[in-house]
Amino acid sequence: MNRKEKAKKIGNILDGLYKKTPIPLDHTSDYTLLVAVMLSAQTTDKKVNQVTPSLFEKANTPEKMSKLDTDTIQNLIKEIGLAPTKAKNLKKMADQIMSAGGLQPKWDFLESLAGVGHKTASVVMSQWYNIPAFPVDTHIHRLASRWGLSNGKNVEKTEKDLKKIWDKHLWNKRHLQIIFFGREHCPARNHDLAKCIICSWAATKKRIKAESKINN
Repeated sequence: MNRKEKAKKIGNILDGLYKKTPIPLDHTSDYTLLVAVMLSAQTTDKKVNQVTPSLFEKANTPEKMSKLDTDTIQNLIKEIGLAPTKAKNLKKMADQIMSAGGLQPKWDFLESLAGVGHKTASVVMSQWYNIPAFPVDTHIHRLASRWGLSNGKNVEKTEKDLKKIWDKHLWNKRHLQIIFFGREHCPARNHDLAKCIICSWAATKKRIKAESKINN
């Protein structure tokens, strides 16, 4: 079974499990989605969703965020990882957006913002602006390697490989489906690949044996 055939079978399973793909981060606009995704680095979506209501109550637009001082922002997000750095980035990002006259659905613009990398930009482009993108997080990178869809050397290579095996119109939902599957059915540790509904046939025998040794 080649990668494309494997991807089609995996896609059918994911479509059966996840007919709807809601964005796990609470937001009401392109800006609040951008902020939520940026904050999600090195922490969980659940924790971000606990923090953002109070943050967005005070600053749900770049204009409002730019008027807050860094200490105030940090205090509002103090429960999540890397809060000092993220507070500085939120302040700077708001100023950058204001200087540009507002958020722009352009790759170069989004990736130039403080604290925003390619993955964060990809989420906003795909989930708010509906522009095809395939954001690769740790779940996707790990599962793509497990399933033999990519060699797993780095996230950039994984993104390129996944874009080749799934049609562009599937990218926006497929990346969320893989994240959901990783969280619910395919954890990084103590996972029996031989019993997994995808890993059991998608992973190589060598990979199944190797992970079995790690877990035992």
